[in-house]
Amino acid sequence: MSNTQAAMTHPQTVITADEEVPAIRIVREFNASRDKVYRAHTDPEILVKWLGPRSVEMEVGFWDCRTGGSYRYLHHRDGDDGAEEYAFHGCFHEVRPDRLVQTFTYEGYPDGVSLETMILEELDGGRTRLTINSIVESFETRDMILASGMETGVVEGYEQLDELLVEAGA
Repeated sequence: MSNTQAAMTHPQTVITADEEVPAIRIVREFNASRDKVYRAHTDPEILVKWLGPRSVEMEVGFWDCRTGGSYRYLHHRDGDDGAEEYAFHGCFHEVRPDRLVQTFTYEGYPDGVSLETMILEELDGGRTRLTINSIVESFETRDMILASGMETGVVEGYEQLDELLVEAGA
């Protein structure tokens, strides 16, 4: 995305919004092999340990990570005004070690379906670059996603994944 409306940069995570199409790009590098990063995104027993902000717990309703499969999971936390729950679901369109294509829907806004393509690129030294391109139907939807706190979930989630990869001896 050469033209960006917004760029949010953290030490290792860059989130950009394209000015010409309603898309978000996330780029992140990991000190781990592509196989380990792929497994962390496809194995629900690992996924529940890192996906989302630190303030939530994740529960998988169902997870069929294969081409043609689908998923649903919940993030929940106890807030000041009681329990909060956020449900997400989608379908896997293509699943392979270097590429994952899926739909992603936050059930609180079911019209905001995104199509996400994740590319895992092997780098020198056993490192991996993850690039996610997510496209939605409108700029309004894209901007709502960016304003929703998605950045916190992405950044904190990948920090937690880093910690798991270190524990696993990436």
